[in-house]
Amino acid sequence: MKNVVITGSTRGIGFGMASAFLERGCSVVISGSKPENVERALEMLRDQNAAGRVYGHTCDVRDAAQVRSLWNNAREDLDCIDIWINNAGVNTSPGMIWESSTLDTEKVVATNILGVVYGSQVAFQEMLDQGFGAIYNTEGMGSDGSIRAGMILYGTTKCAVSYFTRGLVKEAKGKPIVIGTLSPGMVITDLITDAYRGKPGEWDRVKRIFNIIADRVENVAPWLVDQILRNSRTGVRIRRSSRLRLMLRFLCAPFSKRDIVGDIEIQD
Repeated sequence: MKNVVITGSTRGIGFGMASAFLERGCSVVISGSKPENVERALEMLRDQNAAGRVYGHTCDVRDAAQVRSLWNNAREDLDCIDIWINNAGVNTSPGMIWESSTLDTEKVVATNILGVVYGSQVAFQEMLDQGFGAIYNTEGMGSDGSIRAGMILYGTTKCAVSYFTRGLVKEAKGKPIVIGTLSPGMVITDLITDAYRGKPGEWDRVKRIFNIIADRVENVAPWLVDQILRNSRTGVRIRRSSRLRLMLRFLCAPFSKRDIVGDIEIQD
């Protein structure tokens, strides 16, 4: 089976994909910016998949040298790397762009854009040498050009990821490397809930819409992994959601008992 590296995989969709790859017999290297989070995620994955080969390394994707080290460490763990997924991403609390601090702005832009660029550069260079491989970049709100007030910083970075990946497909033409994007849609993860910490009133107002448009990691991640493992085409956009699906959910909402956010509570 495949050997897979996933950045930003100590929680959320990245963690869910790591678990799904392991369940399908793949070997996986996870990474995160904090060593304690990497160790916690490794312990959880090993408990869930006793027979799986899973490794973990600390990597802040804003640092090109650390991204290079992640590849080198992963190669020491595995014979080769078949699939590299640039999944690491961060967000800020919802708010207008002029309310974002310089520190938050730099963190979002560097993680979401430079992390994808550095990861793609390193993986592409090394996969050229090994003669094969696949690189997938995770999209998000804004990748399709949509604009949501209070989210334009995050949306700008994801729009950049989409542009960058389409450009990479063109530059990689004729090379033995598959390039693609992953579009999981709205998934309830810490990336979303953390943005509402300290804002329980706002959370209560958005829960209804999340119950209509969002999904759970345990539903989305295995689906993404199955599509990745089946795919051999470059330029593919593996997209979980669609306008038609969202339209149907809104039409069915008055009759549906769909409960995605469950009993998640946001603390003051």
